[in-house]
Amino acid sequence: MAHTAGWRLIVSSQEFSPAPYPVYADSGAGNGYVWPVPRTRDRRWLHTLLFVLTLLTTTAAGAAMQMDFNRNLPFDVERAFVRAYPWLWHHPSGLLLGLPFSLTLLAILLAHEFGHYLAAKYHHVDASLPFFVPSPLLGTFGAFIKVRSPIYSKRALFDIGISGPIAGFIFLLPALSIGIAFSKVIPGIANQGMLIFGIPPLQRLMEWIVLPGTPAADIYLHPVARAAWVGIFTTALNLLPIGQLDGGHILYSFFPTRHRMASRVMAALLLPLTYFWWVWALWAIGMLWLGKYHPVIVDTAKMSSGRRKLGWLAVAIFLLCFMFAPVSNG
Repeated sequence: MAHTAGWRLIVSSQEFSPAPYPVYADSGAGNGYVWPVPRTRDRRWLHTLLFVLTLLTTTAAGAAMQMDFNRNLPFDVERAFVRAYPWLWHHPSGLLLGLPFSLTLLAILLAHEFGHYLAAKYHHVDASLPFFVPSPLLGTFGAFIKVRSPIYSKRALFDIGISGPIAGFIFLLPALSIGIAFSKVIPGIANQGMLIFGIPPLQRLMEWIVLPGTPAADIYLHPVARAAWVGIFTTALNLLPIGQLDGGHILYSFFPTRHRMASRVMAALLLPLTYFWWVWALWAIGMLWLGKYHPVIVDTAKMSSGRRKLGWLAVAIFLLCFMFAPVSNG
C-alpha cells in the first residue's frame, strides 16, 4: 500500500527563488513553480527490525500450518497460534517447516511494496522503504510505504498506485499454481476447522486448471497456496477504489473531481457485505471517513491510452481477487 502524507501542492508564478523546481510539463499547471522538498533519510534499523519480526511471525504461522497439513488436520486457531508458539520456543528447529509459507508471503509483499517504491523513485518522489507489520494471526497485517513529498502529476500518481498491485500479482500467480499443485484432496476438508477461508475467483480458476474436476470443498491448500491467498486478499483490499488506497489513487488519476463522491459511494457499498463478513462494517466506517480526502494534484492532462488499459487491468485483478466472505467461522 502506498500512503501519501497530507501534503498540498503550491503553484505560483515567478515569485519563488532561488532555484525552485518547475512543475512537470504534462501537469497542465502552466509555468508554475514549487519549492523543492528535502528527502527524508530512512531509519533503516526500524525497517530491518519490522521485517525480521514479520519474518519470525510468518514463519511461526507457517510452521503451525505445515504441521496441521502434514497430519491432515483442518485449520485450528488455538492449535496453530496458542499452542504452536510455546512448542516452537522449545523446538526452534521447527521453524524450518514455516519457511515455505513465510518466504512466499514476504516475496509477494516485497514485490508489491517495491513496485510502489521503484515507481516513486522513477518519478522523483520521496518515498520510504517498506514498513512491515507483524501479527500473531497469519504472521502479518501487511506492509506499506510512506510517500513523503508531493506528487505533481496524475501520471506519476497512477504509476505509483498501480505498480504495487501488478508487481504483487505477478509474484502470487506462480506461488498459487505451485501451492495448489502440492495441495491435498480430502473430502470436505475446506469446510472444517474453526475458520473457513473464502475462495477468490482467481484461486478457483487455478484449481480448475491444476486439479480439474475437484470440488473446492475437497482441496486442502498447501501453506504456499495459503500464502498466495493472503497476497490475493491484500491485493483486493488495496485495490478498493476508496480514499488513499491504491485503488483510490488510480481512481483519482482518472476522475479527480469525482474521487470524493465515488469513494464514499464505494465505502457505503461495503455495508451490505456485512451479511457475509462482519469486518466489512469496520472497513466501511473507516473508509467513509478516510475516503473523503485525497491530496490535490493540479493537472489537466489526459491519461494515455496505455495507462487506460492498465486501469482496466487493475479492475480485472480486483474482480479476480475480491471475496464477499474472506473468513467465516466453521
